[in-house]
Amino acid sequence: MAQRCDICGKGPVVGHRISHAHNVSKHRWLPNLMTVRAMIDGRPRRMRVCTRCLRAGKVVKAI
Repeated sequence: MAQRCDICGKGPVVGHRISHAHNVSKHRWLPNLMTVRAMIDGRPRRMRVCTRCLRAGKVVKAI
């Protein structure tokens, strides 16, 4: 399953993990995604949303 926020499109970021001895290995940072029931076009729908969008109020949760 894609690690993408359905609201803002935030996804994984790639880079290097570098040790003190400067050993370099690949690393992926994943967004903090939550599965929530949100109201979309008046109907509840399951979405994967990052916590930043939840805190910013960009999602109206379904009751």
